[in-house]
Amino acid sequence: MTKLKNIGQIGIPINDIDRAISFYKDLLELPLLFNTDTMAFFDCDDVRLMLSLPETEQFTNASSVLYFQVDDIKQSYSQMKEKGVSFIDKPHIVAKMDSTETWMVFFNDTEGNTHALMSEIAV
Repeated sequence: MTKLKNIGQIGIPINDIDRAISFYKDLLELPLLFNTDTMAFFDCDDVRLMLSLPETEQFTNASSVLYFQVDDIKQSYSQMKEKGVSFIDKPHIVAKMDSTETWMVFFNDTEGNTHALMSEIAV
């Protein structure tokens, strides 16, 4: 039986390679590993994000929601909002468990994909 291992790469569909590279590199501050005319690869704490112009119609739909872990969600929200990231809402509690609160805030990238910041805070 084949055992699945860790996630090696997550594909994110895009419409404009230059605009998408600028968003992920300059606004999200993810390190750009390399790019081609139709793809760009970023490192997100050892998970590779592949931004790609769709090869076929099958791959033109929006991607899964990526939840980026941050230490201070309110500070990250403020800094990213200042840079021009388009947030859908404000940081808010989504779950309370014993001594931990899970906070999230959702935003859109320049290509129509929705992502989120998340933070788990000890209370």
